[in-house]
Amino acid sequence: MDMTDSLAVSVSALDAHRHRLNVIASNLANAQSTRTDGGGPYRRRDVVFQAAPVSSSFQHAFKQAVTGPGRHALDGVKVARVIEDRKPGQTVYDPRHPDADKKGFVTMPNVNVMEEMVNMIGASRAYEANVQAINATRTMWNRALEIGR
Repeated sequence: MDMTDSLAVSVSALDAHRHRLNVIASNLANAQSTRTDGGGPYRRRDVVFQAAPVSSSFQHAFKQAVTGPGRHALDGVKVARVIEDRKPGQTVYDPRHPDADKKGFVTMPNVNVMEEMVNMIGASRAYEANVQAINATRTMWNRALEIGR
């Protein structure tokens, strides 16, 4: 493994967690949205991560051929897809709301702000950890360059 592989792994994680933070921000922004283009209240979204090789398909195949079938090349992470949470939203009695049904109930989005805040802190910490990994790699490179002086 060379140091560019560790950078590629960390960069893939930064991109995945940035995407997760964007989805969390969308959930928080729409925590009170009772109307969407598709109809009905906003539905909470979540990101599904998937391990993915950090090298190109040729490099990945070459490493697998060299290291053998039992050994794995380094995997980064990517966003496999964004899913909608099918959990029903809470119904609130508010007959003056424009989206209230005939009985006066409004279905709110299924977004729990506290849960989203916890998810945001987790994504933020994961992002910071990968930045630290990049900084550690950079420090190792600098130290290796100092050996040659």
